[in-house]
Amino acid sequence: MRAVAVHRDVVVVTSRLWQTTAVAVRSGEEAFLVDSPYFPDELELLPELLRQAGFEPVGLLATHADFDHLLGRLAFPDLALGVAETTADRLRAQPGAAQRELRAQDASLYVNRPSPLSLGAFQELPAPGRLDLGEEEVELHPTEGHTADGMALTVRGPGLLMVGDYLSGVEIPVLSPGGSLEAYRATLARLAPLMEAAEVVVPGHGSPLDREEALHVLDEDVDYLDALERGEERPALPPGRASTRQREIHRANLAAV
Repeated sequence: MRAVAVHRDVVVVTSRLWQTTAVAVRSGEEAFLVDSPYFPDELELLPELLRQAGFEPVGLLATHADFDHLLGRLAFPDLALGVAETTADRLRAQPGAAQRELRAQDASLYVNRPSPLSLGAFQELPAPGRLDLGEEEVELHPTEGHTADGMALTVRGPGLLMVGDYLSGVEIPVLSPGGSLEAYRATLARLAPLMEAAEVVVPGHGSPLDREEALHVLDEDVDYLDALERGEERPALPPGRASTRQREIHRANLAAV
């Protein structure tokens, strides 16, 4: 696990699995943790890491309902979890799905956990909407397309934009069950002006990006979606995202459109 301060009030934690990111953002004495790392040792270390850095969270947020973004409760079982209304709908419609997917992934990686994932109650948040964080506001923006649910979050003070599973420098756009090409395009269009106002953009997988890097990834993703809509079987994938695994994702995307 790697932890990097991208601003005095923002720490980005990156898991060893899939470069999955979690973000601790603070204002004054309050901090939120957005998303989560994956491995049990990472989750065990996280509370002390954030405490020493002065980022002890008062609440958890998840960008969407994919299991790898919901593990904050394993590190902070007593904190409230906030999710977009669309994510709450998905969790209710698919009870136990995140836990089953986590168990399957753990089994494939020979991972043993000291305790199972229990989401318990969660707070539904409207997106568009706002949350108070100390003297800052966290703005919530809907992000359907990758899945049927989700939200991006902006914090204007540090110039932070957290986008969930979009704008990754290590992964092409993924159309998971419930996602769609049309909705994905709409989300990218919605994110574009938010990126213009941001200093740092944190994707759900991969390194944090500055504004210009994020806009470049956006252009590459739009080009990829154009090729996907045309049904190209072997499109030119972006540099750094042209691996065998990304080709497999493209084939799955083709089957989904």
